[in-house]
Amino acid sequence: MKTADKKKSFCTIGVISDTHGLLRPEVVQAFHHVERIIHAGDIGNEKILLELEHIAPVTAVRGNMDGDWAFHLKRTEALDISGNLIYVIHDIDRLDLDPDSSGVSVVISGHSHKPSVSRRNGVLYMNPGSAGPRRFTLPISAGLLHINIKGIKAELIRL
Repeated sequence: MKTADKKKSFCTIGVISDTHGLLRPEVVQAFHHVERIIHAGDIGNEKILLELEHIAPVTAVRGNMDGDWAFHLKRTEALDISGNLIYVIHDIDRLDLDPDSSGVSVVISGHSHKPSVSRRNGVLYMNPGSAGPRRFTLPISAGLLHINIKGIKAELIRL
């Protein structure tokens, strides 16, 4: 598990997935104020992560379309941010734990290219959708995760 500033009472995290080698200028603009970025896989290439690192520290997981260059990335990550456990996985259908009994506050996934936010059993589930090349008629999107003393709020951003 990675630890990120447990003492801070407020932070905003940029959440992105399925860039497939394309980092849109709208993402850079939307993430200009974030303190951390989470990439939920299908990154496309190392260049995307390096560009995101210029904005804020990045935690990324490997997606099913990420090739040999991404073998150093894990399939899942768990981060403790301000006392909230955030679990990151590319494909939610491959979830390998029970979030509510594991103390997870947020599950972030990608893969489907369909942006969504829901709560089940007290756990926030977020899929930022795809910020990369358009697929069918699905929207191009990313997200923000706002953490403060009142709780955690997810925001989807249409790009």
